[in-house]
Amino acid sequence: MGNNIYTAALMEHNAHPDYKYDMENATYEHEGINPSCGDEMVLKLRIENNVIEEAAFTGHGCAVSQASADIMADLITGETVEEAKRLSALFVGMIQGKELSEQDKEDLDEAYELETIGRMPARVKCAELAWRTLDGILEENGL
Repeated sequence: MGNNIYTAALMEHNAHPDYKYDMENATYEHEGINPSCGDEMVLKLRIENNVIEEAAFTGHGCAVSQASADIMADLITGETVEEAKRLSALFVGMIQGKELSEQDKEDLDEAYELETIGRMPARVKCAELAWRTLDGILEENGL
């Protein structure tokens, strides 16, 4: 795969995002901005009994930020808040060059396909935007 960051998963999630819509019954929301390139998003979550029942985002940005947000929303839907935090930490660590175990790679599922973005410093913040926005929601609300 080399340094090609435009994987099949990234291209598919950018072209046909399943989680890019304005959720009306969100219990939490948080705005994320990447000032270095202008990517912006609002992440909304519906959390019931400590489980993320629904995740959705709106906003605009490059293919990397939009695909990463869609992949993240897919991955965390149905997970506990604790598991979402763990997955977010794994993803951000991976993008920053941390080596992952085979189990971690499996747990990240399609998000692992974005691993090569870590080799392109200018794109790291794009990939991390949704995940850092998720962390912001959880921290801001003491979850």
